[in-house]
Amino acid sequence: MHLRFLLAAPLFLAACASAPPPPKPPPKPVEYDVRFETSKGAFVVHVVRDWAPLGADRFRKLVESGFYDDARFFRVLPGFVVQFGIAGDPLVTKKWERSEIKDDPVRQSNTRGRITFATAGPDTRTTQVFINLNDKNAKLDARGFSPFGEVIEGMEVVEKLYGGYGEGAPDGTGPNQEHLEKNGNAYLTRDFPKLDFIKKAAVVP
Repeated sequence: MHLRFLLAAPLFLAACASAPPPPKPPPKPVEYDVRFETSKGAFVVHVVRDWAPLGADRFRKLVESGFYDDARFFRVLPGFVVQFGIAGDPLVTKKWERSEIKDDPVRQSNTRGRITFATAGPDTRTTQVFINLNDKNAKLDARGFSPFGEVIEGMEVVEKLYGGYGEGAPDGTGPNQEHLEKNGNAYLTRDFPKLDFIKKAAVVP
């Protein structure tokens, strides 16, 4: 009895040792494109992961989850920025509100067409992004805003998005972000009906 047990044990260990390792997760894409279909037309964002890896990965996750679909361009300041990234459904916004990611080092400049996450201070990036409309926005580099991609098609569409409401409340008369987060598109449809919106955002195959 003991002899048979001793002989079987090494065979069991050998079987364990020869088991294949678990599969590695697929590598994250180095670069990818996202096409935005909007109420004014389409534009394409080219994302370069080396520019801001954490930001690039978060942006792809948001796009693939459908987060940006039906979202409004709620802060459009001609000659400065176009900002979006609060979901039309407040329940969706709430799911992401505590999903902050660490800051990426600034490796590219906030020039015209570059897209960057908005922040509320260090390490607070979640879902909001803005597209720069002016090369003078390079001054934002020193404040830690790290571009992760740029518009490569349809910049003329981005610049046509409705910007007549001005800066958001409380600094201006435009949409209040807190109200938008709590009430979603119902608030914007009622009080800011001219805002343009995203019909669909998708990673280009």
